[in-house]
Amino acid sequence: MTPSPVWHPFTQHGLGEDIPLIARGQGAVLHGADGRTWIDAISSWWVTTHGHAHPRIMAAIREQSEKLDQIIFAGWTHEPAETLARGLIQITPEPLTRVFFSDSGSTAVEVALKMALGFWHNREKGGHGEQRHKIIVMEHSYHGDTIGAMSVGARGVFNRPYAPLLFDVTAIPFPAAGAEQATFDALDAACRDHAAAFIVEPLVLGAGGMLMYSADVLAEMAAICAAHDVLFIADEVMTGWGRTGTMLACEQAGVIPDILCLSKGLTGGSMPLAVTLAREEIFMAHWSDDRADCFFHSSSYTANPIACAAANANLAIWREEPVQARIDALAALQTEQLAAMASHPLVAGTRQCGTIAAFDIVADSQGYLSSWSVHLAGFGKAHGVLIRPLGNTVYVMPPYCTTPDQLQTIYAVVREGLEAAGR
Repeated sequence: MTPSPVWHPFTQHGLGEDIPLIARGQGAVLHGADGRTWIDAISSWWVTTHGHAHPRIMAAIREQSEKLDQIIFAGWTHEPAETLARGLIQITPEPLTRVFFSDSGSTAVEVALKMALGFWHNREKGGHGEQRHKIIVMEHSYHGDTIGAMSVGARGVFNRPYAPLLFDVTAIPFPAAGAEQATFDALDAACRDHAAAFIVEPLVLGAGGMLMYSADVLAEMAAICAAHDVLFIADEVMTGWGRTGTMLACEQAGVIPDILCLSKGLTGGSMPLAVTLAREEIFMAHWSDDRADCFFHSSSYTANPIACAAANANLAIWREEPVQARIDALAALQTEQLAAMASHPLVAGTRQCGTIAAFDIVADSQGYLSSWSVHLAGFGKAHGVLIRPLGNTVYVMPPYCTTPDQLQTIYAVVREGLEAAGR
């Protein structure tokens, strides 16, 4: 067989790693074309919530595919998008009244940033405020891989070659335990400097190393922004849809963002789709009889009907099935398994937020390029578990349908991988 022409994301092909061909998925299990199987310990990059090939979502996709596959969304609409937008408004905080569709988490963030800057630009143009364009971010954050999303993420290995393309931002320190006041002081100072918006991953910084902070900290940061009239953008692309134990991470802090980014679990992980929700005043800042004031953003596949149908099926699952009970049960199992891992001599910094469990490997090689990521990912592939450490940070974030036995197998393979490296 000739070598594959596929160029895979976040993959160094020069390492010659095994790249399995997956034929199908069912529940928490992936089935390879060669007969091998893997438990999906990371929800296929944090997207699969209810499990692979959930019957209700698959049925919705099939049904919609026979009705309408695609239609321009600029000046046109369709029932799946209208139903989805109304459904999202019902389950998110009341001040979020407007839903803008896109197709990925990175794009949802780009949309949020453009909404924020457009808000201040149009208000100033109409004589109702000042021009603001500064964006505040948190160190170690990650918001995607498009230019705007990289600009508001941590500078480093992910984006170093593209530095000339990135715009300047103001970064505040991560609120590490015992050092929260430094974060608050830095945010307050940045807000006083006429900032337009602050964007943050609520409770858990994902790709930055599954760094976690408390709901009290999140609430205080939102309060500081409100005091200075700075827009608060919550990037819940990863933390949304129950990952942190509640539908939205912001719920745990009683925070209602001005702009909310959702993707990944929006369709249960089955189809690419994203939304950016905004307060009414942000929408109204773009409402005008001047076409130059409209919100200039779209993609060819904005609000794709088939993807919207999948998302509507996901909302129905949340309404009609015991999803929260599944989340609570998985979180409890994670607590048990993580406690058992804590005694391992190579394990440090065990932490958990809802269904997300993580720990750091004690090693000389740290950070995203740590050799531990390659070793454990390869060991998992060889032993029936899909796991992808963030350098020397190991995390487990499986679908909500994962059984106790499957979770136990995941942790057993991780433990065996640690011991194999020691040998």
